[in-house]
Parts: sequence; C-alpha cells; structure tokens
Amino acid sequence: MILELSDIGGAIQLAIAPVFLLAGVGTLLIALTNRLGRLIDRTRVLEDRLRASPGNDCVAELLSLHNRSYLINVSITASTACGLLVCVVIAMLFLGESTDLPLDRYIALCFIGGMLALIVGFVYFMREIFICCTHMRAQQMKVLAACEAVAG
Repeated sequence: MILELSDIGGAIQLAIAPVFLLAGVGTLLIALTNRLGRLIDRTRVLEDRLRASPGNDCVAELLSLHNRSYLINVSITASTACGLLVCVVIAMLFLGESTDLPLDRYIALCFIGGMLALIVGFVYFMREIFICCTHMRAQQMKVLAACEAVAG
C-alpha cells in the first residue's frame, strides 16, 4: 500500500483530540504523584516522632495517611491505564488509516476503556481529597478546643 500525504494528514487530524486528552492525563498524574510524595514525607516525619515517643498521638494521622496513599495509588494506576489506552487509540488510528484495517470497534473499545479508567482515577482522587479535608477539619477543631480551654 502506498501512503499519500493526505492520508497521513487525515490520521494526524484524527489523533489530535486524543493527544490533548493525553496531555490532560499527564497533568493529572503530575498532581497525583506530587500529593503522594507529600503524603510519604509526612508519613516519615510522623513515624520518626512515633519511634522517638511511642506514646505520641499521631497514630490516627498515620492511619489516615496510609488510607489516603492507597487511594492515590489506585488513582495513579487508573490514570496511567487511561494514558496507555489513549496511546493505543492513537496508534490504532494511525495503523487503521495507513493500512485500511477495520479497527473502528477496537478504537472505540479502547477509548471507552480509557474514559472508564479516567473516571475511576478521578473518583479515587476525589475520595482522597474528602478524607484529607475531613482530617484537616478534625485537627482544626482540636486546636480550637485547646485554645478555648487555655483562654477559659
């Protein structure tokens, strides 16, 4: 089969939207890995405090951090799967355009799979943020209660 310039141009036009999606998924992965890094750093600090003072009351925060890191890991895994499926979609678009293979159904399945993986990634990310906000609110209430006890 002889490829013409117009065929390649058409394939590139088809692949532009998934490439933008891929850029968005990459940005999401950067945010998720940054959050995971901060969680790991905070966990190390709290574990050091717990080793130095076993009676320390940071166990609840450590459990929260471990739960949050699990959610972030699931979100990273799902988002990475989305990125991989989008890459497969782009490759199949070029392959289908250049070889006239009927890949329409496979492209649709991979795209739907990628969207489902992205939805899972966002849901777990949202759950992690909810847990973070709930824990922060509880910490704020403890601080406010302590300040009122000192003032009163």
